[in-house]
Amino acid sequence: MISRSSKDKIIRFIFFGIATFSILIISFIFLFLFSRAYPAIEEFGTGLLSNDWSVARREFGLFPALYGSVFVAVGALFVSVPLGLGAAIYLSEIASNRVRMILKPMIELLAGIPSIVYGFIGAILLGRFLYDTYNMRGVNSFFAAMLVLGVMALPIIISLSDDAMKSVPKDMKDASLALGATKWQTIRNVTIPGAISGISSAVIMGMGRAIGETMAVMLIIGSVMRMPVPFFDIFDTGHTLTALIAVQMGESHGIIINVLFTAGVMLFTIVAIMSIISDILQTRTKQKYEGKR
Repeated sequence: MISRSSKDKIIRFIFFGIATFSILIISFIFLFLFSRAYPAIEEFGTGLLSNDWSVARREFGLFPALYGSVFVAVGALFVSVPLGLGAAIYLSEIASNRVRMILKPMIELLAGIPSIVYGFIGAILLGRFLYDTYNMRGVNSFFAAMLVLGVMALPIIISLSDDAMKSVPKDMKDASLALGATKWQTIRNVTIPGAISGISSAVIMGMGRAIGETMAVMLIIGSVMRMPVPFFDIFDTGHTLTALIAVQMGESHGIIINVLFTAGVMLFTIVAIMSIISDILQTRTKQKYEGKR
């Protein structure tokens, strides 16, 4: 028979191995991307951050696509976070069990719709509606991409935020209500702070979905390798890193492949920065509500 201490050591070793394996996978992905991107970084240097893209002139400025990825993702969050957090609060704290059992599966069903369907609807219906309504130059725009990606991120944000709020101990909520706080005050001061870690993760995953989306963006945004004029014009067309990789990879060769791997390194870096920011915000929020400074 194996003693209890030996079982604990075996279990700890297994979980340590799983964590180490995950870190090794992430490290391998980054090293692979960087090794394939290095020839382009070595040859073009800071030129990769310029606004000029021309295969004929060997100019491979990735900044318009980098800007487009961040611009679209941030815009999508302005759509998905208020709606997603509001829906999660309703499902977790307000809706009856019967209503919750009906609504939550329907919301999660949105995550199963293929991205090409979202892109098709966005390009044919939403793009045409915005074109007719705002008298735009064409049916493709950042605004349409932001709206579609915001809807695509909703199931992730709603589901994870709802689960995080449900995990807050009911005794804490009851104690707040017993002290005279209203339902909204309890949600704002007890439930949301208690679930902030899960909510932050939901937002980061939603933004990751928006940044990493390819097919829907390709159909909606226009895939034009230039900066919008002015830079905050949401009705202009542009490009994203994911769409650039998908459009160019099939016919690319030589140094262009290395440039596209550089775009992959940029995407990887953006996601890493988002994760770090999420951890910092979670730590500071916990310190604030625990009375630490």
